[in-house]
Amino acid sequence: QVQLVESGGGLVQPGGSLRLSCAASGSFSSINGMGWFRQTPGKQRELVATMTRGGNTSYRDSVKGRFTISRDNAKNTAFLQMNSLKPEDTAVYYCQVVAAVGSGYRQVWGQGTLVTVSS
Repeated sequence: QVQLVESGGGLVQPGGSLRLSCAASGSFSSINGMGWFRQTPGKQRELVATMTRGGNTSYRDSVKGRFTISRDNAKNTAFLQMNSLKPEDTAVYYCQVVAAVGSGYRQVWGQGTLVTVSS
């Protein structure tokens, strides 16, 4: 099976930066795609950024120009570089991947990492 371990969250001042990591481990053939989501209490989980298998990226309008999604294929790790952070970016951030497992695919979520932007 596949599991995702997230890291890199924490407390940062407005205007600061954080880099989130999402390391995949277990039995899988490949990663078909990946994305980052975030959620605050009382709100729906929202998509932040995605990357396809071919490397095409897309971003939520509110984070364009500030956040960058990337990957290290050799380490089976995805990243979310977050710059110019704002208090409204405060949320639990979740990594999601679609992994090839056996003859099919499985959607897997990370455990979440808390990002708090405050002075």
